[in-house]
Amino acid sequence: MTAPNTAKRARKSGKGGAKQSTARLAAVQALYQAELTGAPVEAVLAEFLALRLGEEIDGVSLAGADRGLLELLVRGVGKERDELDDMLAAVLDEDWPVERLETLLRILLRVGALELSRRPEAPVRVVVSEYVDLAGAFFGGKEPGLVNGVLDKLARALRPEAFETRGTS
Repeated sequence: MTAPNTAKRARKSGKGGAKQSTARLAAVQALYQAELTGAPVEAVLAEFLALRLGEEIDGVSLAGADRGLLELLVRGVGKERDELDDMLAAVLDEDWPVERLETLLRILLRVGALELSRRPEAPVRVVVSEYVDLAGAFFGGKEPGLVNGVLDKLARALRPEAFETRGTS
């Protein structure tokens, strides 16, 4: 499971941005692996830190990932899964509970929700854009639009100040 479009964009976005983009991709991959295999999040994270970050998958190198961000995202989602699902449920349509979402889509939204709620230093537009790009790399349908809508709605609830317009007076 890779997201070559995001990784290619990450390489072009500059050092810090590329490392964070790669960490986001690796976090989604690690959490997806944990979800599918039932392995503990800490075990999968340890595997990623020891082995996977040196790999190149479909021409995408995970070597440059921001390890601190990767750890924060994977551990955070592992520990706060229920709280994140509650946040997402609050902004999802009643007909689409979190449990009904496809596994990878649910993981993308959880990681995005964690980042919006726990990383105030990360610009809202960057966070939303990164997860929309990841959704676009993994899905060919309406999923990127869903990710955009859900994370935008959540961001407006969690960080309303990011959406305030400044007056010119």
